[in-house]
Amino acid sequence: MNFGFTDEQLALAATVRDVLRAHCPPAALRSERRPAWEQLAALGFFGLLAPPESDGLGLGLADVLPALEETGRACLPGPVVETAVVAPYLLPDNPKLASGALCVAVLPPEQAYAPDADLADLLLVARDGGWRLVARESVRLVPRTGVDPCRPVFEVTFDESEELGGPAAPVLRRAAVATAAQLIGVARELLAVTVAYARVRTQFGAAIGSFQAVKHQLADAAVAVEFAAPLVHRAALSVDRVAESVDRVGVDRAGGAADRDVSAAKAAAGEAAVLAARVALQVHGAIGYTEELDLRFWLARAWSLSAAYGTTAAHRERVRTALLGGDLRRWP
Repeated sequence: MNFGFTDEQLALAATVRDVLRAHCPPAALRSERRPAWEQLAALGFFGLLAPPESDGLGLGLADVLPALEETGRACLPGPVVETAVVAPYLLPDNPKLASGALCVAVLPPEQAYAPDADLADLLLVARDGGWRLVARESVRLVPRTGVDPCRPVFEVTFDESEELGGPAAPVLRRAAVATAAQLIGVARELLAVTVAYARVRTQFGAAIGSFQAVKHQLADAAVAVEFAAPLVHRAALSVDRVAESVDRVGVDRAGGAADRDVSAAKAAAGEAAVLAARVALQVHGAIGYTEELDLRFWLARAWSLSAAYGTTAAHRERVRTALLGGDLRRWP
């Protein structure tokens, strides 16, 4: 069987990459909160997962993984996963999603702050195993200190909200996989920039990339990324298959196996991105975290996304519990 991405999926990613290169350069990260969003909306990016009856394309999560990876590679600011992945599942009948006219933020369970909440028209809050919808005019935000300058976080309070049907788990699976895809993109960009730097930076009359110590660090990071990427693809296939099963029979029979696959993917992607960030910082030296070098945006994104929708430690614990409990089912 061929487990690679299709030509259509790769072509979509290439188109998103071209748009982001043109409209979300590193300089835009210093001055804009949502660069390239209008262009992505015109492309139909925010309607990829929305149902056709709401002017979307109705694609599966696995179909858009390469495109989501490109948003990580470009360090695209704004609530990308929340608007493009979470909202179409919880608000499938809202036609504004596909057009990009609606921006959505999410406050996940066991998370104190909501990223990018100041940009959102709607806030989705996970509470008591379900979801509540909060309009922008009902939200009170207090800025809090975060590690990522392009992903500010806010403490959220509100008085009025609307209860949404359905459990929180299926949505959180999708968000975790989409975030893992972004982490793969972040890690690939960190590696590319660091390898390019190692080729031109010289010490003792030679490029530092020729030193064994530097080669080994870069190789370790590259291997971690290449091992994590298939796990993310696998998790997306599991999430899509579970969604098909639920739609067909109305029962989430394989959610446990999907949770295990999602946690394996998120943990591996988070570790790979953090490793790539550490290697990038070590190879660049002290200039790596300075204000003047654009690298700092990708370092911060790796650290912030690795903790989003469950830390690496939490996801590893879920995988360990599933395996020690004898859950060795394969799904699909």
